[in-house]
Amino acid sequence: MKILVVTDAWKPQVNGVVRTLERLAFESERLGVTMSFITPIDFKTVAMPGYAEIRLSLATPAMVGLKIAQENPDAIHIATEGPLGLCALKWAKANHRSFTTCYHTHYPQYLAARFPIPEKLTYSLLRQFHNSGATTMVATESLQAELSAKGFERLAIWSRGVDGDLFAPRPPEQHSTLLAGLQEPIFLCVARLAVEKNLDAFLSQRMDGTKVIVGDGPDRERLEKRYPDAVFLGARFGEELAAIYASADVFVFPSLSETFGLVLLEALASGLPVAAFPGRGLLGEIGAAGVGVLSGNLREAATAALAIPKAACRGFAMGYSHVQSTRQFLNNVGNALTVGSAPITTPRNSLIVAADR
Repeated sequence: MKILVVTDAWKPQVNGVVRTLERLAFESERLGVTMSFITPIDFKTVAMPGYAEIRLSLATPAMVGLKIAQENPDAIHIATEGPLGLCALKWAKANHRSFTTCYHTHYPQYLAARFPIPEKLTYSLLRQFHNSGATTMVATESLQAELSAKGFERLAIWSRGVDGDLFAPRPPEQHSTLLAGLQEPIFLCVARLAVEKNLDAFLSQRMDGTKVIVGDGPDRERLEKRYPDAVFLGARFGEELAAIYASADVFVFPSLSETFGLVLLEALASGLPVAAFPGRGLLGEIGAAGVGVLSGNLREAATAALAIPKAACRGFAMGYSHVQSTRQFLNNVGNALTVGSAPITTPRNSLIVAADR
């Protein structure tokens, strides 16, 4: 079985969508499913105004359709609602091909934070986009209920996983030298430095200890100038990032618009309790499990979270595996193929069988 993923979010972007898709491809191959991609690197691109990291593809439905035909996939998954996603959707509808989509990002809130665009309008456009597909995947049951109430149809759960081998508690001798000598406790946030991440809500707090920010983005220069008491480490990856997690004391998550938050799982797997504003989905589960403190007062939440045992945080995160996440995705695709309009030449259960190996 071959699945083609069309995505506007791709390297060198650093975000949860890109990381999720990279891991999905890796795990799918291990489960016997081939995954290929159509991304901005296949076309000429221009920088998104105000956000140069994001490249917008200069493509047409015919151009994207030609690449889809060359790949000749058994299933098509449209991961994003950008130019490539729109082109793929138009081609698929014109050629009566079934496809799945995923609601990765709360664009209504993101756009409203940057431009005077009513959320109602953005939700209307997103609803048209996703309801055109056979299935729209969402990360949590609460997001499923939220979107269902807004008229989104045929929703299915696709949760996320964490690499518990990489992200794990470490002895002091394996802690990051980048945090050595900083006043403790260390309050860490790993995020894209952009206005929609609500980082001012964290950085403006008076806290005993040190606030550390890992990440990059269009808002970095402003944040560094406004909050000179915080430590900005830029984007970090792999072992270096894992060592930073393990060296901190609390993970602070100020975002109000995330659909899941992979960094939450990475922090918890590293033994870090979470401090965040009240929320549903994964945040709600974190609060209910006692591995984080959710409060309208972020300073109080961060201070209270210091008392949460690292072992409890680690145990919670280990309930989210990449293998289980991949099986959910493959089963969603397999189920969508049975109701799609494209001719199916592969046995109905081929994806499900592969996913259960």
